[in-house]
Amino acid sequence: MTFCEEVRTENNGLWEASFDHPFVKGIADGTLPLDVFRFYVLQDSYYLTHFAKVQALGAVKATDLETTKSFAHHAGQTCEAELALHASFMELLDVTEADKKNFEPSPSAYAYVSHMYRAAEGDLADVLAAILPCYWLYWEIGERLKDAKPDHPIYDRWIGTYGSEWFGELVNEQIGRMNELADKLPQERRNELKTHFRRSVYYEWHFWQQAWTMESWDVATSNKAGV
Repeated sequence: MTFCEEVRTENNGLWEASFDHPFVKGIADGTLPLDVFRFYVLQDSYYLTHFAKVQALGAVKATDLETTKSFAHHAGQTCEAELALHASFMELLDVTEADKKNFEPSPSAYAYVSHMYRAAEGDLADVLAAILPCYWLYWEIGERLKDAKPDHPIYDRWIGTYGSEWFGELVNEQIGRMNELADKLPQERRNELKTHFRRSVYYEWHFWQQAWTMESWDVATSNKAGV
């Protein structure tokens, strides 16, 4: 198996848990409460701001100009396409400038971003192993939900974005690059990359969960959804 086939198989239970999460199921059938999605959009905007910066770090750590160009392109795509998507969601969800000013990342969102930066202290392979699950998992969600009928303009657009052909091309490019980088490495280094990957898969599940429960730094209120 390729490196990506290995990590996908080894993390299958945790990976599949995202598809079973009530947040994802609620998008698919249109029942997700809008206040929960609103919370998610604010947290995801924070995450994507830092995701783009980590992609840019990948461009810096690349050892050839073609890879530098690719990672810079990916960072640009995150800034332009994904943040534009969130901007439209924020308008539809009546997110105000005061909401943005008073925003605080949830504990899980903060931890996920911190994990990516910690992994990015390594080389390009470390960067990619930490950010690949976000690409890959969202693409699979888009693929699995492409026939869903939430009958809601926001959720229809969310599914359409991540199930799109252009997004799939970005994902497959990074999967191929991850395999190329990992296949040249000894098993000890491959295991380090697998740890980065698994932690990101773990945080992906917790990102749905933090939105579903509207997680806060106040333990007394962070489980308001009772899940």
